[in-house]
Amino acid sequence: MLSVLPVRAVAVVDRRLARRSMTFAPAVGALLGLAAATVLVVARWTGGTALLSAVLAVGTLAWLTRGLHLDGLADLADGLGSGKPAERALAIMKRSDIGPFGVVTLVFTLLLQVAALTALTESSPLSAGACLVTACTTGRLAITWACGQGVPAARPEGLGTLVARAVPLSRALLATLFSVGVSFGVSVGVVVMTRPGLPPVEPLKPLVAMAAGLVAATLLRRRAVRRLGGITGDVLGALCECATTAALLCCAMLLP
Repeated sequence: MLSVLPVRAVAVVDRRLARRSMTFAPAVGALLGLAAATVLVVARWTGGTALLSAVLAVGTLAWLTRGLHLDGLADLADGLGSGKPAERALAIMKRSDIGPFGVVTLVFTLLLQVAALTALTESSPLSAGACLVTACTTGRLAITWACGQGVPAARPEGLGTLVARAVPLSRALLATLFSVGVSFGVSVGVVVMTRPGLPPVEPLKPLVAMAAGLVAATLLRRRAVRRLGGITGDVLGALCECATTAALLCCAMLLP
């Protein structure tokens, strides 16, 4: 569900499987971020411009996720932007087409991601790759927290019903610790390889970006729950893109 990578088929998709899947979502994000970061660094080191490298990295993420999260972002933008009551907004989100709110939101979000990555890549491709891993992990961690005990489903059927309130607090905290460890570890590795004289506080900056991404996703989640009555699969995709973008922007502003 979180990537195009094939997995072994399961006989029963139930709440137990949903809880496990949503708990491990940040691990999938870390792998996706690592793949996109590899594309970015290789493209830059083989003569590509910072802008081209950033576009290829963002495109890699869209391909590796089938554009699923971007589609959710566009659908949520159309639903919330319509100003309709919850039932009508959910019906708009379920349609296969994309309205003007969705198009504008998609373009704006992708531009922000590419612009932030371009700025980071111009400074240091390795640092940009580390920030991308952090951002992708943060985006999936936002999904884990959105599936916590206090967040209901907006519909009586669909993905939201399966995963809503599936992740207990203890598992969400473990997923957060894993995400922090990945971000800190990758950042320390980059610092050691490229700028060993820097003080140890430098790798803490991506952790600030992770916090910024989670705050942005939390605000959007609250807005969606208040307007729609709960979460859906589209809401989860939108939260992922929101947290990823906010983390990248924060990295671009914090890192030299």
